[in-house]
Amino acid sequence: MNANRRIVLASRPAGAASADNFRLESVPVPEPRPGQVLVRHHYLSLDPYMRGRMNDAKSYAPPQPLGEVMVGGTAGEVIASRHPAFRAGERVVGMGGWQEFALVDEPEQALERVDTTHVPLSAYLGPVGMPGITAWYGLSMILRPKPGETLVVSAASGAVGSVVGQLAKWRGCRVVGFAGGPAKCDYAVRELGFDACIDYKAAHDARSLDAALAAAAPAGVDACFENVGGRCLDATLGRMNAFGRIALCGLIAGFEAGPVPITNPGPILRARLAVQGFIIFEHRELWPWAVSELASAVAAGRLRYRETIAEGLERAPAAFLGLLRGENFGKQLVRLA
Repeated sequence: MNANRRIVLASRPAGAASADNFRLESVPVPEPRPGQVLVRHHYLSLDPYMRGRMNDAKSYAPPQPLGEVMVGGTAGEVIASRHPAFRAGERVVGMGGWQEFALVDEPEQALERVDTTHVPLSAYLGPVGMPGITAWYGLSMILRPKPGETLVVSAASGAVGSVVGQLAKWRGCRVVGFAGGPAKCDYAVRELGFDACIDYKAAHDARSLDAALAAAAPAGVDACFENVGGRCLDATLGRMNAFGRIALCGLIAGFEAGPVPITNPGPILRARLAVQGFIIFEHRELWPWAVSELASAVAAGRLRYRETIAEGLERAPAAFLGLLRGENFGKQLVRLA
């Protein structure tokens, strides 16, 4: 415990991200000063938004600084505290970054204590963490689906999409997913309860993708939770019913190859669609409400989820690049302890 291994952003990607953009370093483990706590991270969350932060471009958040620890959500344990409100042994989640230890200033603002009696610590980075809260907010606050409506969600087997689909089913919707490969589609239908899931990799052109969606959503689409963009969004737009709603959460299809334009925006006008993008970190006031529902569902075994776990900090870059290529199944984590 004398050394803290960390991964910093060594260079900005020129095109697709690569392992060369990251650098593994080792520095001394810091000692907490008055008002600080030291956290040993057990899990690191890898998420698509990190790819956007690697670019030096205008966005909703500042770019990831070069030479500094990569941004990222973490779950771990307080191992030393000089703050009166925290004690060693408490389990906490925060934004500790790609490192094994974090010295935390103002922990009452930066950390959240979590109860692992009935919910595993790792779940607080997945279905009961930012991905699950993102799903809950987009569905509950933007799409507001009614029983009997049809909802489409892309990246259906992923950390966000899998929760969206289950929550929508509980609200009485017909749920159709997009996922890459038969195994992920089978998981969405058999384990998560989706009514249908379309393997977009098997649909080699726009016509076949449109036909697959028409068969899966014969009454059209009332709500769309969009994580990917690209041709799945194009197909969904063509099936949207009048006054449909789209919650725009992510556009991962354009992260590596550049922006992916909508090929036919006409339905937005003709169907009078409501399209709203959102950033979940801007809605912190609703997180406790979401966490209460999600944690109860996980504890009861009602909310299903899957994790892909890379072992050791040194494997984080490869796991992150695999995430961008869709190689993970469910939530992508790195186990650090």
